[in-house]
Amino acid sequence: MTASAFDLALYAFALFILFLTPGPVWLALIARAVSGGFQSAWPLAFGVVVGDVIWPLLAILGLAWITSEVDYAMSILRWVACAFFVWLGWTVIRNADASVSSDSRLTRPGKLAGFLAGVAVILSNPKAILFYLGVLPGFFDLSSVTALDIAAICFLSLLVPLIGNLILAYTVHHARSLIASPKAMYRLNLSSGWMLILVGAILPFT
Repeated sequence: MTASAFDLALYAFALFILFLTPGPVWLALIARAVSGGFQSAWPLAFGVVVGDVIWPLLAILGLAWITSEVDYAMSILRWVACAFFVWLGWTVIRNADASVSSDSRLTRPGKLAGFLAGVAVILSNPKAILFYLGVLPGFFDLSSVTALDIAAICFLSLLVPLIGNLILAYTVHHARSLIASPKAMYRLNLSSGWMLILVGAILPFT
């Protein structure tokens, strides 16, 4: 295994920060939790796991080949990761006052419907693949990753968002008015945006 404990911890922290950034998965979870409570939302969180394993796996396999064939690819991709975090953070801050709306297509009753909605949301979200393409090179040397490294990366990629999504669904179930508050969302967006920029600023020096 070539990835260090620090590399994995920093990657997990980045995943947590990105989880705090509202997006399509948040929209789907909130919509189902508001309409049907936690029992309606948790299957969606497990559906999202499918994409949270597929996207990093595809990114690792593709970028590992690039870094093994192209000189200085790791240095270039590390700066791409840096720029991606800063850009994403600035985008979140700029749209901090945007509200999270609901979509009735995401609120169909039933556990299978919730699971399939989660799969659809994560697989149809272009930001997911852009995130993994931009993030992984900044944390790991993909030219020398082993099967154990890949397993650890994919495990973190599914575990951190899954825990966060389940907590979000449970929180919305018990405190819907707080989560729906525009003021609370504004503050969360601001803090998430600045943390994303901070991670982007740290990456070139790790």
